[in-house]
Amino acid sequence: MVFARAGGLAHRYVYTKYTFMKLSLYQIDAFANKPFEGNPAAICSLDEWLSDDLMQSIATENNLSETAFFVKTNKGYSIRWFTPVHEVDLCGHATLASAYVIFNILKYEEDEILFESKSGLLKVKKNKDWLEMNFPSQPPIKCPVPKQLLEAFDEDPIECLRSEDYVLVFKNEESILNANPNMSLLSELDLRGVVITSTSESYDFISRFFAPKYGINEDPVTGSSFTQLIPYWSKKLDKQTLNAKQVSKRGGEVGCTYLNERVKISGRAIKYMDAVIEI
Repeated sequence: MVFARAGGLAHRYVYTKYTFMKLSLYQIDAFANKPFEGNPAAICSLDEWLSDDLMQSIATENNLSETAFFVKTNKGYSIRWFTPVHEVDLCGHATLASAYVIFNILKYEEDEILFESKSGLLKVKKNKDWLEMNFPSQPPIKCPVPKQLLEAFDEDPIECLRSEDYVLVFKNEESILNANPNMSLLSELDLRGVVITSTSESYDFISRFFAPKYGINEDPVTGSSFTQLIPYWSKKLDKQTLNAKQVSKRGGEVGCTYLNERVKISGRAIKYMDAVIEI
């Protein structure tokens, strides 16, 4: 017996002894102006949720920093994100990539997408070739520097804060560009990961992000980290709108707007690949 699911995005073939499923998969470079920039995310559009174990297995097989799955709802879409080893509560670049798929591949006709997630309601608006994500603000608070962080970096930060992640502020951009932390020590942290950041001559601020305990030594561009960086730098620099760059090897430019309880995180995206998963 053979049948296809609605929308043509998933096809399930049922045989006597097993079930064989095909799922559409897209790889999108988020926060990228051209291919091979930004942060690649795998995006899987579903008609209904798969089991948690199967979604985790797909994310592990993809071996990208994030794989996002979304399902259409009456209000918009429900979205979930998986690293190669864990599900996470919030991911910016894979949300941006999911919005790119919905707007440009699935031909969504509205100019704003509503995503229901474990971090609440997320909004993504299309503004020409930019995608603007409206996320909850997560202002970091000052804290003592954990011993693991003091030992992991060759240089001491000038400030340490915490929210979803530890945020280490360094004196200049050379400190950020030259940092080579001990990943084994970072994997012992009690929070998701660590953001390092400073001001910059070319941007209002720059950053890098490390989360080895989630299977991501260095993430190319981490949208969710900007929910913490935007409120910090907005107050520090007394600016509501800022330009930033995550200075990983791939790199990615991020538009930032502080909206008090919310933040707007903006970027472009590029399709790198579409494929079919056979499981």
